[in-house]
Amino acid sequence: MPALLVFLTALACLAMAGCSTRPQAAPGPVAAKTAPSASTAVHEVRATGTIRAVREFSVQVPQLSGQGGRLTIIRILASGTRVEPGEVLAEFDRTQQFDNARDAQAKLDDLNHQIDQRKAENRANAESRASEYQTAEADLAKARLQLRRDETISEIERAKNGEKARAALARLDSLKVSGGFRAQADAAALRILELKRDRQGVALKRADTNVGRLVVKAPHSGMVALEPVWRGDSRGPAQEGDQVYPGQSLLRLFDPTEMEVHASVGEPDGAVLRQNARAIVRLDAYPGLLFHARFLSASPVAASDLGSPIKRFAARFLIESTDARLLPDLSAAVLIRAGEEPAGEPGR
Repeated sequence: MPALLVFLTALACLAMAGCSTRPQAAPGPVAAKTAPSASTAVHEVRATGTIRAVREFSVQVPQLSGQGGRLTIIRILASGTRVEPGEVLAEFDRTQQFDNARDAQAKLDDLNHQIDQRKAENRANAESRASEYQTAEADLAKARLQLRRDETISEIERAKNGEKARAALARLDSLKVSGGFRAQADAAALRILELKRDRQGVALKRADTNVGRLVVKAPHSGMVALEPVWRGDSRGPAQEGDQVYPGQSLLRLFDPTEMEVHASVGEPDGAVLRQNARAIVRLDAYPGLLFHARFLSASPVAASDLGSPIKRFAARFLIESTDARLLPDLSAAVLIRAGEEPAGEPGR
C-alpha cells in the first residue's frame, strides 16, 4: 500500500511537468477600432446672437437748416403698424416753417420788384447820358464851326469862340469818363439787388426744405417699432404732443419678411464659419420655436471687447422662414453646423 501511494505521487508529478512545458500559442493581431471618417464628421458650435432685420430704416428727429430747438410731434404711428412705401411715419409741427416760407416769399417778391425798378432806372440813366453826350458833341461841332469864321469876326469874338470850343471838348471828355463810372455804379446797384434776391431765394428754398423734412415717409414696406425716448423723468415710446430734440432716435421701420441673426463665435470655433454652414436658431423668449438659417458672412478678423482677452468673430445667418414672433432685438441661441445639410424643417 505505501508503494502504491509513492507510485501515484510520482505519476502526478510527471503529468504536471509535462503541462508546464507545453509551448504557448503566439498572440494574434489585435483588430483596430474603426475611426469615424473625417468627411462624415459634423462640427457643431453653440453661440448666442440677436435677431435683426435685413432691411431696416431708422427714423430720427429731423435736423432743420438755420433753426434749432425742440420739435413737437403731431402725428406718429403706433408700434406694430404695417406700412407701404410712401406712407407717413411721423409728422412734426410745421407752423413756424410755414411762416418762414411766407416771409421769405414776400421778401423775394419785393426784391424782384426792386430789381425791375432798378433796371428801368438804369435804362433811363443810360438814355440821359447818351443825350448829354450827343449835346456835348453838338456844342463842340458848333464851336468848331464858329472858329472857321475868324477872318470875318473881331478878336474878342475869336477868343470867345476858341474858349467855347475848349469848354465843349473838355465837357465831352468829362462825359466819356463820368459816363463809364456812372454805368458801372448802376450795374453795381443792380447786382447788389440781384445778390439779395438770390440770398432770399436760398432762404425760401431752405424753408421749403424744412417743411418737407418735418413729414417723414416710409422708404419701403415694413413694420413700425417705436424707440424709447425721454418723456419727463421716464423713458417710453414717443406720443403725439411730445417735444423732441433734433437727431434723437424716434422709430425703426423693418421688413419682417427677411430676418437674420447676428451671432458671436469664439475664435477657436471660427473654422465652423464655412460657405455651407447651417444653423438652427432658438429664441430665448420662445424656447419651443426653432428656425433654420444659412451662413451669410462673417468678419475676417476676430475682435475682442475692451479689456477682454477673448476674441470673437461676428457672423450673420439668414433665417429661411418667417413668423409673427420673429422680431428684432430678440436674443437667440444658435447651433451652428458645418458639413451637414438639414434633414427637414424643425418642429415648432
